[in-house]
Amino acid sequence: MSRKNKVYKKNWSPDSVYESLLVGRFVGHLLVKGKRTIAEKIVYDAFDEIHKRTNRGGLNVFEQAIKNVSPLMELKGRRIGGANYQVPVPVIGVKRTTLAMRWIKDSIKNKKGKKMAFRLADELIDAAEKKGTAMKKREDTHRMAEANKAFAHFA
Repeated sequence: MSRKNKVYKKNWSPDSVYESLLVGRFVGHLLVKGKRTIAEKIVYDAFDEIHKRTNRGGLNVFEQAIKNVSPLMELKGRRIGGANYQVPVPVIGVKRTTLAMRWIKDSIKNKKGKKMAFRLADELIDAAEKKGTAMKKREDTHRMAEANKAFAHFA
């Protein structure tokens, strides 16, 4: 019998402006204490700022950023014979975009000084150009997975 709890599939709804499921999921990730309108305002202001700076659509830059930050491999801890090994495991499906959104959210929350929408716009532009903190997190994860490739047979 499995020790882990059953994970239920979430029913994400698309956002109201772009009718995009990806944007609706990201707004859900940004929620704090159920304040959806505030999270939506942050995302839409960031998209407007991106459009001003790059003359590309905010949605296009967002989708490119998510695609760039999405990891191919992740590390899972396995306990084998009294030792803990970091085993590289391929990331599939929805988990890739979930990790990308989480890393982008964490990187903008750790920055200080500007409004949240401007920090989000900065990070999305950087991620679309394969720079920034979230891309660094992805590269570090891939580097660690490559270093621990010897333990892949434990997966």
